[in-house]
Amino acid sequence: MISNALHNGDYCIYLRKSRKDIELEALGEGETLARHEKTLLALSRSLKVPIKKIFREVVSGETIQERPEIQKLLKEVEDGIWAGVFVMEVERLARGDTSDQGVIAQAFKFSSTKIVTPSKIYDPENEFDEEYFEFGLFMSRREFKTINRRLQNGRLTSISEGKYVGNIPPYGYKKYKLPKEKGYSLEIIPEEAKIVQMIFDLYVNGEVTPNGDREEFGTALIAKKLNTLKVPSAKGGLWRTSTIQSILRNPVYMGKIKWGSRPLKKRRVDGKIVKSRPRLSINEMKLVQGRHENIVSDELWWKANNKLSLNPAKPVPAHLKIASPLVGLVYCGFCGRAMVRRPHPNQNDSLICQIPECKNVSSFLYLVEQRIIESLKKWLVEYKTDWDNNKRIEEQNNDAELLENAINKIDKDIDNLKIQLDNLHDLLEQNIYTPDVFIDRTKKITEKTKKLDVEKTNLLKQLEALGGVNDKVGEMIPVVEHVLDLYSLDHSPALRNEMLKSVLSKVVYTKEKGARWHGSLDDFSIKIFPKLPRDHH
Repeated sequence: MISNALHNGDYCIYLRKSRKDIELEALGEGETLARHEKTLLALSRSLKVPIKKIFREVVSGETIQERPEIQKLLKEVEDGIWAGVFVMEVERLARGDTSDQGVIAQAFKFSSTKIVTPSKIYDPENEFDEEYFEFGLFMSRREFKTINRRLQNGRLTSISEGKYVGNIPPYGYKKYKLPKEKGYSLEIIPEEAKIVQMIFDLYVNGEVTPNGDREEFGTALIAKKLNTLKVPSAKGGLWRTSTIQSILRNPVYMGKIKWGSRPLKKRRVDGKIVKSRPRLSINEMKLVQGRHENIVSDELWWKANNKLSLNPAKPVPAHLKIASPLVGLVYCGFCGRAMVRRPHPNQNDSLICQIPECKNVSSFLYLVEQRIIESLKKWLVEYKTDWDNNKRIEEQNNDAELLENAINKIDKDIDNLKIQLDNLHDLLEQNIYTPDVFIDRTKKITEKTKKLDVEKTNLLKQLEALGGVNDKVGEMIPVVEHVLDLYSLDHSPALRNEMLKSVLSKVVYTKEKGARWHGSLDDFSIKIFPKLPRDHH
């Protein structure tokens, strides 16, 4: 039994699944977080401690920076909000490296926040409890590394036996369970396998034209051809150049299983762990013969990859990274995707939709840029007129009054819930409510209070934003005027892009007819979305 020596204050619950919990759920043990929540609520009831908040970690992560709920909890612990935190075991708090464990241990120690588990209450001000707590974190890390090592060894064993260990089968295959043994392999989907063969053949051999010549096909042309033929991709959408490249690079199509093609690399940057997965060459990764049937021959696969290696993606020099003043700003009016620049050696650059099948017609980039500047000037005139007439201020004042009324109502509702919570304790002491009914109703009142607190916080933020809008409305005018005064086509694309993005959130471009048939290069429409004051909050 644990001691019931808990001082007054607010308490919360932190819930997180372990790998062992996930395995037990697969065996029918029930939902872990729900069971743990019930156990800890019962524990709080027996200790006569009301729970004010529950943190539920639903993502897996080795480090603190990968787990958003533990970050929120630690921030509130450091701020002294909680007198104690209920957890199933101290191991639930951290399984990361020693630096993460130190962060957690110090957060609880310096704030004098207790850790309450079904087996023990840890008091950070007690040196014996502190040692016990730190030892628990150490054992948790050791267990994590042991489990991870076991899983990695299991995957390597499966790969060495030619089994497929991926979650999602590659296009052209479906995954199936191997009979009478552990593991999976792949089975060919005939209609998709034909598309894979077509991709490799087009890339290596090209296509015969009506006059008998062979037309060379790159990955972009292959994607366009498949989309023209209405062949659905693996996800049912359009084919992309990157998808074609991934298929060509995957040795699974010549009957091999790869391992270690994207090794995890960690490094510390500005005190944070940054993870990356650099792509290794085919000669650097591990290849074993798979149990599945190949779709293309070894010879064809290697020819395709040798050709790919002759055309590697070249890194863009820093000074050329922004070659268009409209990058990341203009979006297609038909499909909603970002418009991109297409350079031309003998004429002006064009602005096009990146989806070949989209019916939005391209225009010269400089014409679109000029139209944006003209539209921004026109918008500024109208905006200044509205400002002079105080129309926007009146609207903001009306909004502020409505927000204040809503906040006052929430305050009254919260006060009523507090009274209900006090009455629950009286009903429990009078044996009118059973403990289970008490816990259930306490939880419901706590959840209602929590929702109201969130609503109030959001409304207060909106009210605070409105408080500064009247001033910001006037400030917006000289900002746009300054950009328009300085804007010049002589400036670099990067600088022009920065200036436009400082006053515009986006631009929507639409053009239905080409100039060849319609006769006008600038017959397109744009809609600008200026960054109004509320966008800055």
